[in-house]
Amino acid sequence: MTARPLLDTALVNSGSTGARAWGDRLFAWWFDRLVYAQIWEDPMADLDALAIQPGDRIVTIASGGCNALAYLSTRAAQVHAVDLNPAHLAMLELKRTALAHFGSHAELVTYLGDADDPGNGSRFDTHIAPHLEPAARRYWMVRDAWGRRRHRIFERGAYRYGLLGRFIGCAHILAGLLGGNLKAMAMAASPDEQHERFERCVAPVLDHPFIAFLLSRPSVLYSLGIPPAQYEAIVRDAQSGIAADFRERVRRLACDWPIAQNPFAQQAFARRYDTSTPSALPMYLQSRHWGPIRSRLHALHTHHRGLTEFLRSRPSGSVDVFVLLDAQDWMDAAQLRRLWEEVGRTASPKARVVFRTGGNRSPLEAHLPASMLQAWETDAQRNRELHASDRSAIYGGMFLYRRRPAAASASHTSR
Repeated sequence: MTARPLLDTALVNSGSTGARAWGDRLFAWWFDRLVYAQIWEDPMADLDALAIQPGDRIVTIASGGCNALAYLSTRAAQVHAVDLNPAHLAMLELKRTALAHFGSHAELVTYLGDADDPGNGSRFDTHIAPHLEPAARRYWMVRDAWGRRRHRIFERGAYRYGLLGRFIGCAHILAGLLGGNLKAMAMAASPDEQHERFERCVAPVLDHPFIAFLLSRPSVLYSLGIPPAQYEAIVRDAQSGIAADFRERVRRLACDWPIAQNPFAQQAFARRYDTSTPSALPMYLQSRHWGPIRSRLHALHTHHRGLTEFLRSRPSGSVDVFVLLDAQDWMDAAQLRRLWEEVGRTASPKARVVFRTGGNRSPLEAHLPASMLQAWETDAQRNRELHASDRSAIYGGMFLYRRRPAAASASHTSR
């Protein structure tokens, strides 16, 4: 199946009618390209939640690929990265190939960290292109309207590209027109200065009536990867309105962690990583993880399929860890139930599931039958702690579910 039918099947909800159905179709069209050059879910929060052990078998949605690579540092036996979007899989394949074939960590950071060196074109030709899988090589060799091959974005600040990267660029321009300065946040040298700069340079922009108007238009947020169903959940759970909710999420990103320790804030406010500061890099690019991740690249497997379809192809009890990102926000009740039927079937006795939501409620209690939910347990306080630890700060909730011991025992006995 090609990319568009896969996306239409997953993103156009069966119960959508009228404007909502058109919104689903527009989002599917909008999503059929590179959206995330880097992920916007914090792998460190995932690792804290999941306590991944050597030998664990992981299934994750690929997105920009940084998460799947970070999980390899745990010596997991298998990491299966699944995605509907071939552009995301091509990005992951490029990152994996760079990790495998650059001879030094410094060269890797020049290519994937700075991502704007004029020599990166020749680095692609010598170190990456000969080793890429055919589908990824075809993707990166396509020429743009100016005749430049796609991989040349790594000579021009790669993370400024993709729908989200361009959205952030537009946000910087709009902030300047409204009297703000998002880039000023990146120069804050202390927590107090972060708070001061946010109130002086960012908050007045977020409080502007024009921003409230834009946030009231669901299509404006498509470049953030927010489909109509997720937008509705955000609006439903935003007690003070979506503009106030968005302001608080940006404040968390700007103020709740030191800028030098938050690669998400680096990209949002500086539009680049600070490669001179190891803690400002995403986990998979940090020098202390370079060796362990390289040694486990053989354990990474990519799949251009829908998540439910992929799980149907796996044996019963064969998955220890499920990382669903925010995919469930995109699903209607029937799609969600089909997914969790396969999660339940493929879950091992020690299975853990982690996911994010645009709103602040788990969709499982509202949409899954009690007979399905009784096999899983979750802890509301722990979920709040995990959400507070996620440095990307863009989600309304983060949730961890564990297989109940009794359910795991019963499932094992039935097999």
